[in-house]
Amino acid sequence: MANHSAETVSLVLGSGGARGLAHIGIIHWLEEQGYQIRSISGCSIGALIGGIYAAGKLDEFEAWVRAVGRLDIVNLMDLSWSNSGLIKGDKIIDTLTDLVGDIDIQQLPIRFTAVAANIDDNKEVWLDKGSLFDAIRASISLPLLFTPVELNGDRIIDGGVLNPVPIAPTFSDQTDLTIAVNLSGEPVVIKPTPETAPEEDPESMPLHQRIVNYISDLTDTVSAPASFDWDAYDIAHQAFDAMQTTIARQKLAAYPPDLTIDIPRNVCSTLEFHRAAEMIELGYNSAQRAIPLHR
Repeated sequence: MANHSAETVSLVLGSGGARGLAHIGIIHWLEEQGYQIRSISGCSIGALIGGIYAAGKLDEFEAWVRAVGRLDIVNLMDLSWSNSGLIKGDKIIDTLTDLVGDIDIQQLPIRFTAVAANIDDNKEVWLDKGSLFDAIRASISLPLLFTPVELNGDRIIDGGVLNPVPIAPTFSDQTDLTIAVNLSGEPVVIKPTPETAPEEDPESMPLHQRIVNYISDLTDTVSAPASFDWDAYDIAHQAFDAMQTTIARQKLAAYPPDLTIDIPRNVCSTLEFHRAAEMIELGYNSAQRAIPLHR
């Protein structure tokens, strides 16, 4: 195994919903190779994974997300049915805070910046102080899905609107390498495979049962209005994903990092968090393939 213990890394973790679980596998690979992650800049799911890693709680989060099933994700969505967003997001953040604990960003042993967007001023917002999970909640506020966060009278939403691969916050870092993870990579051909039984049924896991019990305590009964147009939401999300892909390509061309790891944009949809094991493995294998080619 190569030893890069002298090599320090600024890690840029991009946005892309559940595809971002690949960030976990990439971090594992870097650690196994002896790289030292000294700085993280993250957007949306990248801010979530990066912030949890910086807090030293990635293993706890990984165990949790590997045990999550489809229904758990549904139950975590505290539906607001408001004009500004489908989900308030409080339950998700409360669940993560319960699992990980909250901490101020300034107390983290790794420099961390969550990137969000001020929808009123059309400007990026770099969140590098204050509550870690307040910063994460702002950065993951995907339009039409999560309600915006109010910050100093402004509405803050998902940073992917303006910068899905936020390299700029790392410019002043004194590290050996800047590695960016782009979740809007070129699509791949996905061949349908027969359904196979999983090696271990998540429903039988003790951790899964703890998750179910915890979510049940948080869940309120909400009746979904029949007027909500899911097809319209799906089209809007596809448009947002296409926009992110274009912006990511431009940002990477304008501010090329030392290394880019591309995750194909069609390997997983935004809310397929029950595919955690698959995405984590994809991230690990992608890092293994990409990084030696640039060494």
